[in-house]
Amino acid sequence: MRPVKRPARAPRRSERGQAMLEYSVVTWFLVMALALGASVRIEWTDDVKGSVIELFLRSYQTYYDSYLFVLNLPIP
Repeated sequence: MRPVKRPARAPRRSERGQAMLEYSVVTWFLVMALALGASVRIEWTDDVKGSVIELFLRSYQTYYDSYLFVLNLPIP
């Protein structure tokens, strides 16, 4: 009876390590792009200036204020 040859596992492990490295590099680039993009100050118009995070918070505050205004209307 012949011994059964088993395939080596080394190539599979190296592929898994390569995928993990690629995932880490892509994730790092996305996080850095988000951090740098969010901290850049943008001048949309003459009166609206700020970073992306400040503009999102300002728009959320406007939404929240309008929602509270509608809830407090005297019309039932």
